[in-house]
Amino acid sequence: MRRTTVHEIGRREFLARAAVATAGVGLLGARPAWGGKTPWKMRLSASSIDFTKLKIEQACERIAALGFEAIDIWSPHAGCPHLDDVQSRLGPQGLKELLAKHGLKLYAFSVYSGGYPKYAELLGKAGGGVAVNGSPGKCPPSELTARMKAFIESLKGQLETAEKYNSYIAIENHGGALLSSLDSFKAFVDNNKNPRLGLAVAPYHLPAASVAEAITIAGGQLLFFYAWQNGDGLKQLPGHGPTDFTPWLAVLAKINYKWYVNPFMHGEPAPEEMSKALEKSRDYLKACYEKAVGSE
Repeated sequence: MRRTTVHEIGRREFLARAAVATAGVGLLGARPAWGGKTPWKMRLSASSIDFTKLKIEQACERIAALGFEAIDIWSPHAGCPHLDDVQSRLGPQGLKELLAKHGLKLYAFSVYSGGYPKYAELLGKAGGGVAVNGSPGKCPPSELTARMKAFIESLKGQLETAEKYNSYIAIENHGGALLSSLDSFKAFVDNNKNPRLGLAVAPYHLPAASVAEAITIAGGQLLFFYAWQNGDGLKQLPGHGPTDFTPWLAVLAKINYKWYVNPFMHGEPAPEEMSKALEKSRDYLKACYEKAVGSE
């Protein structure tokens, strides 16, 4: 049986899932009442920037060996060499062969450096996926709606390219950026009508108490979720810092999040330490999932 790829989400499903954002989904509490339906499945991905010091082949090998299902490949943010190396040396066919060798799916390209257009053809020809990027600078609250409309309109050409290459664009929230607050999430969701455009929620850049609501507002427009808490060093990772990720996973379950949960940190340690840290995060997230959703 052919597997459904991460980018096979049609307009009808997008709009149906987006409706969750305005339906007032409950945020916390006990396990969802599934009513006999199949429980939400958590799928895990990891970012290549976790292993910046390694070649992309070695990063893929490590991520696959840790049991992650998919990979997010980074452009040269913080010196990560992977995406540019893939583009210049492997090309789309070489990337497909590399991922197939390790049983990994292509989830995303993080294109904070370089931008989506530079990597659009590579992403599409490698199978399609999500391109994650940021938004412009912050504005006064009185200008938020107009600025968000203008920002979304400015992405029209990129979204046409994403349609051509069967891909998606996810905008991440960041302190000091246009997309940074719950009001800005609402403005984005209210003004975005394109199923190729969505959100990447980064809890590190939000007050912890706001994360569940941010997920709920994003609803069906959530394309990427960073399992990432505000802390120093390894304490950014799930299971290392103090944050309980169970309520966040419970909300992801309630909105029937279709993509991947991606444990994340910046300032990664040496590869061996990073592997052990991700292993702990993986097991922690699975334990949180069992508490949030329960086994079948």
